[in-house]
Amino acid sequence: MRVAIRVVQTLIALLVLALLVGAWWYVPGELKQSPVLTGTSEDASVRQGERRRSYVLYVPQKLAEHPALLVVLHSSQSNGQRMRRDSGYRFDALADRDGFLVLYPDGFEGHWNDCRRVASYSARALNIDDVGFLSGMIERLQRERAVDPARVFVAGYSNGGQMALRLAAEAPDVVDGVAAVAASLPTADNDACAPARQPTAALLMNGTRDPINPYAGGRVTLFGFGDRGNVLSAEDSATALARRNGQNGEPVQDRLTEAGPVWTQRQRWDASGGPPVELLTVHGGGHLLSQPVYRPPRLLGQADPQLDGPAEIWRFFSDLRP
Repeated sequence: MRVAIRVVQTLIALLVLALLVGAWWYVPGELKQSPVLTGTSEDASVRQGERRRSYVLYVPQKLAEHPALLVVLHSSQSNGQRMRRDSGYRFDALADRDGFLVLYPDGFEGHWNDCRRVASYSARALNIDDVGFLSGMIERLQRERAVDPARVFVAGYSNGGQMALRLAAEAPDVVDGVAAVAASLPTADNDACAPARQPTAALLMNGTRDPINPYAGGRVTLFGFGDRGNVLSAEDSATALARRNGQNGEPVQDRLTEAGPVWTQRQRWDASGGPPVELLTVHGGGHLLSQPVYRPPRLLGQADPQLDGPAEIWRFFSDLRP
C-alpha cells in the first residue's frame, strides 16, 4: 500500500514539474538586449470625466520642430509601458532616428473599447469613450508639443489594433493613418461602430497561424476563453479597407523576407489615387508583432526573424503624403 501511495505521489510530482516547465517555456517573454535610447520617457495622467487615464510619452533627444506623433496601443490585459517592451522599444529607437513623438496610452482596466459588439470586458461593457480620450490626447500634444496635425498616426496590437481600426472609422479627421497588428475587421453582426466617414490609410499585419485572431476569419477567443465574436479574414479585411479608400484594382504583391519556416509577403493597394492599404502576411506567424529585440511568449506562436514590424509600420506612415 505504501509503495502504491509513493508511486502516486511521484507521478503527481512529475506532473506538477512538467506543468511548471511547460509554463516556463510557453508563457514568459524575454528581452534579448537592453534598448540603447537617447530620449526620455514621461509617465503622466490626464482626467477624462470622473476618471484619470495614464500614459507614457517618449520624447527623443533630437525632436523635430513640428514632429509627427505616433500613438501605439497595447493588447488586452496590458498597458503602455508593457507595449514598449512588447515592441522591443523599436518605436522609441525609430523616434530617436527621425525625431517624432511616441505616445503609449493605457486602456481602461487593461482594455480598449473597440468595435467588437460581443466583447465583455469593462471598457466595452461601460462603453468607455476611448475615441474621445485618444482624440483629446492627440489634440493636447498638438497644442503643447507643436505636433504636425497632418502627421498623426496610430498603431495597435491585438485589442489595440482593433482600437486603431475604430479610430480610422470614427475619427479619420484626427488620424492620418493606422496600422493594426494581429487584428481584423469585425463581421457585420459583431460591429458596433459607426460607419466610416472618409478613407484613411491603413496597414494590417497578420500571421497565418495566429491562435487568437484567425487569419482566415472566424471566432476570436483567448485560447477558448473570453469570446470576442467573429472577424473577417485578414485578406477580406484588407480588401474592405481598400474598397473604402477607393482602391478598386488588384494589389501589387512582393516578398519582404526570405523563404523559411516563417516569412512575410506584402500586398499593396495604391493605384487609384486614394489612401493606400497594405496587408503584411506573416506566413507561419502567430499572434504577435515580429521584431528583433523582444521574444514574445511562445504560447502566441512564431515570429518572422527577418521582419522588423515597427520599422515596416513607420515606413508605411513615413511614405504617406500629407
